[in-house]
Formats: sequence, C-alpha cells, structure tokens
Amino acid sequence: MSVVILYGTETGTGELVADAIADALNQHDPSIYDMSEYAVEDLDPADFLVIVCSTYGEGELPTGAEPFADELESVNPDLSGLRFAVFGLGDSIYDTFNRGGEIVAEMLTKRGAVQVGEHARHDSSSSVKPAKQAEEWAEGIAELVEG
Repeated sequence: MSVVILYGTETGTGELVADAIADALNQHDPSIYDMSEYAVEDLDPADFLVIVCSTYGEGELPTGAEPFADELESVNPDLSGLRFAVFGLGDSIYDTFNRGGEIVAEMLTKRGAVQVGEHARHDSSSSVKPAKQAEEWAEGIAELVEG
C-alpha cells in the first residue's frame, strides 16, 4: 500500500510538515503533492491518504488547497474504500482553529472516504514545532496504513 501525502498551505509550513510525515512513513514509500497540483481523479482507494492542511483567513482553506477542494465539489467522486488521516495547522487564538483540515476531512467523508486515527491539530501559539509534532503523529498512525 502506498502513502499519498497532500498538503495545502499558505506560508509553506504545510510542505515542511508533509516532509516530516514522509520521513516518518518512509517504509511505505510515500509520495508528496501540493494539493494545487493533484487531480482528484488520481485518488485511489488502494492508497492511504494523508492530508496536511493549514487554515487561512477566517477559517477558510489556504490558497493551495482551493483547486483540490473545487475539483472535489465539481467531480463529486465516489471515494468509498479510501482511508485517510489529517494533520491540521492553525492558531488557537482564533475561533476557527484548525478549520482547514476539518473542511477537507468533511469533503472526503461526504464522498465515502473514511478518516482513521487521531485528527492532529497543531497550534502555532504553542512552543511545539509543527514538524516535530507531525513526526510523532505519523509514527502513531504508521500501523494504520496497512490496517
């Protein structure tokens, strides 16, 4: 089973987090893609999908995730059998803390995909580095990849 990591970011932190997750899941030969460059038709239930998504503005998706979200809406694929995990990025000083990752998770589950594992929520107001938290989280979901 392959791991596909999709990241949506505004400032680049999501890409750094995606790299850290890929390092932690290297035994599964992960592939990393910017959501803005990934076609919905390439989603494959045989893969394990990891979503890394920041929150932008007033609880919206980052610019990099918008093309993927728009395509999910227009194509509306049947994603039954697709399993995914989410690592969200945000700042707890806002009411919309980590809303970006939640939006993508809702869009995927609405189409039949199943979210597994802990929905990680990094808080940029904390002293924890996002890549460090992502690495620890990925180690925790590694066993779910094959499950």
